[in-house]
Amino acid sequence: MGKLIAIIRREYLERVRTKWFVIATLLGPVMFLALTVLPVLFVSRTKASLGSSNIEIIDATGATLGARVIEAMHDSSGAKPQISIIAPSGIAAAESLATKAVMDESRQGYLILDSTTLSGRKARYTGRNTSTVPDMRRLTDAVEKAVLAMRLEHEGISASRIDSLTKVDIRLEKTQLSSKGREKSGVGSAIVGLLVAFLLYIVLLLYGQTVLRSVIEEKTTRVAEVVISSVRPEILLAGKIIGIGGVAVTQLGVWVASSVWIGMNVAPMLIKRQASAMGAASADSTARSAEIFASMPSFSIGLIVALLLFFVLGYVFYSCLYAAVGSTVNSESEAQQAATPVAMLLIVSAIFIQPVALAPQSTLASVMSMLPFSAPIMMPMRMSLISVPAWEVAVSLFGMTLACVAAIWFSARIYRVGLLMYGKRPTIRELFKWLRYS
Repeated sequence: MGKLIAIIRREYLERVRTKWFVIATLLGPVMFLALTVLPVLFVSRTKASLGSSNIEIIDATGATLGARVIEAMHDSSGAKPQISIIAPSGIAAAESLATKAVMDESRQGYLILDSTTLSGRKARYTGRNTSTVPDMRRLTDAVEKAVLAMRLEHEGISASRIDSLTKVDIRLEKTQLSSKGREKSGVGSAIVGLLVAFLLYIVLLLYGQTVLRSVIEEKTTRVAEVVISSVRPEILLAGKIIGIGGVAVTQLGVWVASSVWIGMNVAPMLIKRQASAMGAASADSTARSAEIFASMPSFSIGLIVALLLFFVLGYVFYSCLYAAVGSTVNSESEAQQAATPVAMLLIVSAIFIQPVALAPQSTLASVMSMLPFSAPIMMPMRMSLISVPAWEVAVSLFGMTLACVAAIWFSARIYRVGLLMYGKRPTIRELFKWLRYS
């Protein structure tokens, strides 16, 4: 036991003391914060530029459509575009002057309204920036609303009356029934489920390959020959897997804790800022964001324990396979080829993340959460989305445990022989001989 603890301590401290571990551990929360904050800052910086900036509306309709467009795109800042009312024959001259103003940067752009606009076919906008999707959408909506209002008035119908009768915004409140009772469900549950699945996928792939590289390094530098002279290969393998697993838990714990803190403290503030940046849509944006947060699943002690169990079993399963592969090769380039079948097991699981997330109660979801190679990813995701029957969780855990025992048995025997073998990579037949030698 003392030798095992010493190996675990060495594997753990050797990695957590490196500058790259510190950088990667701190970079995760920083990237998450950046991905959360930067889009909101960009939205607030570029908010409603068409309503409050200097654009010109060239109205050649002869029907005061330009004034209606300004009314429809009313901006909270009070600034209004300039209107030039001209005859249809003067469009070319007016457009030439407006183009010169845009090129001189005295105007941001100009909008041309003509007979084709009245017929509901098109309006033309020219400006320095035409790629801002919210601005272009707002301008299009304003023109459509103005044209519709004119048509309704022509038919003797009040546009405001039609608007009040047709404006309906129904929010479907979703309640999930389970053995635990009633609880809210929605987009938030789906987001959490997908995050759990992708996080487990990344961690299993990242640290499984860390075990692979560690085994190759010790084998190529002949350190393993010295170590196994005083320690059994099985103890060395167990210490390596547990030590690197401790590094994974440490890094994962920092990432999860920081993400939860950002979600609880920074996200509400950003929602308010983004809502204010969206102008008239602020109330709707805030309400929908609040609805998403309200539908986040509650993480009970049982769910957290289950997540940890599946993570540990999945890590042991894949780490053993990667360690076995590492002991049979002599270089990093050989390892990438030899480890492809193991990596494909994880990749196949990742491919089915979206279908399972969309239908967590389907037969496909149940089967994928029972298979040992995909259960560490699929079952935690399903448990975050729905109330999974206890027997399914038990069967999945039992299957994972058996798979881990088989992986440990297989990798220990391959590792014991392969660690001291150099030269040509073994064939499948030779691997079976190694199992018998052990």
